[in-house]
Amino acid sequence: MASFRRDEQKKQAMLKPEITIKEFHEGLVKKDFSASEAAEFFLNEIKEKDGEVKAFLEVWRKEAKEEAKEVDLKIEKGERVGYLTGIPIAIKDIILKKGKEFTAGSKILKGYKAEYDSTVVSKLKKEGAVFLGRTNMDEFAFGSTTEQSAWQVTRNPIDLERVPGGTSGGSAAALAGGMAVAALGTDTGGSVRQPASFCGAVGLRPTYGAVSRFGVVAAASSFDQVGPITKTVEDAAILFKAIVGKDKLDSTTIFHDFSEEITNPDFKEIKELTIGIPEELFDEERGTFKGLDERTALEMKKATEKLKNSGMKFKKISLPNSEYALSCYYISIFAEESSNLARFDGLRYGAEEIREKVFRKETLKEIYLNNKSKGFGDEAKRRIILGTFVLSSGFYDAYYGKAQKVRRMMRTDFERAFYEVDAILMPTAPTVAFKIGEKINDPLQMYYGDIFTVAAPLAGLPAISIPTEGLKAEKTGLPVGFQLIGKKFREEDILGIGQFYEKI
Repeated sequence: MASFRRDEQKKQAMLKPEITIKEFHEGLVKKDFSASEAAEFFLNEIKEKDGEVKAFLEVWRKEAKEEAKEVDLKIEKGERVGYLTGIPIAIKDIILKKGKEFTAGSKILKGYKAEYDSTVVSKLKKEGAVFLGRTNMDEFAFGSTTEQSAWQVTRNPIDLERVPGGTSGGSAAALAGGMAVAALGTDTGGSVRQPASFCGAVGLRPTYGAVSRFGVVAAASSFDQVGPITKTVEDAAILFKAIVGKDKLDSTTIFHDFSEEITNPDFKEIKELTIGIPEELFDEERGTFKGLDERTALEMKKATEKLKNSGMKFKKISLPNSEYALSCYYISIFAEESSNLARFDGLRYGAEEIREKVFRKETLKEIYLNNKSKGFGDEAKRRIILGTFVLSSGFYDAYYGKAQKVRRMMRTDFERAFYEVDAILMPTAPTVAFKIGEKINDPLQMYYGDIFTVAAPLAGLPAISIPTEGLKAEKTGLPVGFQLIGKKFREEDILGIGQFYEKI
């Protein structure tokens, strides 16, 4: 009886909401707990907490238990136990898993069930991951707060009156709330990094083409990337390594053989890297970046000084076209989003509650107007209208054409900068998480929040948001993330610097 109590106490000590991928793997290998016990633990965490947070749109309780049982059987047979074997993971409501409903946060897709797995889900299935459910998001990945979902407003688990960020706010909130060991989101202009910053998590946007987008509902196709949201940089490296790779089902993917240093960096080599600070974004008088609120400015100073004092080298660089980044980004994505959303007419996918009967005596135009008016939310409609406008005859060259020229110029800016430095540091967001409803009626103010995150996707570069130590040190206040942008397919540089920062 005493032995049984000790075993139960050991399990309770190991299975904690903040457990990392590496800790989970060690516990599973040592048989401190089983995959089934871990799945049950996190399903109970969701049951207890998600009524307030509202991170999940659907919890796959039955399936998660079955997947965990399969893992336990494999372990009993002595089969390989990888880092992600048995890991309870949450996925964004835009990354398809066969047989499950996916809506991309929109009414127009209600009732749509995936007929196949996305490539990233297929890869995680092979690793033995346990899928807990699908998480809430801004409709079609349009937004920055997860208030634009058709279904519910997700709250930041650190302060329930505040937003978790977006569009992957559900995934970030599930992770930060201790309801999953890891999560997947998608990042178009910051949708993994910004919610990670607001929720005190790590968020990685891979190089464009590093991770397959097959089976991921498209927002803006030349920007979208699937990325991990995790508790540590090491966890982000582990999860990234599992989903990366060329895919014949996504022609944008490129083969690149990442080194073992992604998960096990040589810190001596990392300390030899040089970090760039863009002078156009830096306020010399204040000694920090421009446009930041007081807490973010303070935390950015502390993080920079911490790296400098540890021996990291810093150098000022120039990104002369950075002032045009936000305008260039939004014109480009509005155009792509407008084109991608043309396929959703309420007739072919989902839309159970809004589909108009085709046999009614209406023209096709009237059916489309009825279905799309009922199916799309305000932000989706706004972007469809603006995107159609910038692509329309007479305006294409003035808006979209110019934006593409600026995008090429920005890529050139980064290429020049990376001759001098190995990574570029800047804030993830200009502010900490703000109150729910505070900016929902001011789209321009909302768009401004992406000012630091849009540069990397415009240039197709990898970027990571890493929480500063402020929240851990003070146990109060709101989290702040700093961002590292790396060279194409040099995720090991920014992941290495991130792991070094966590170590010091």
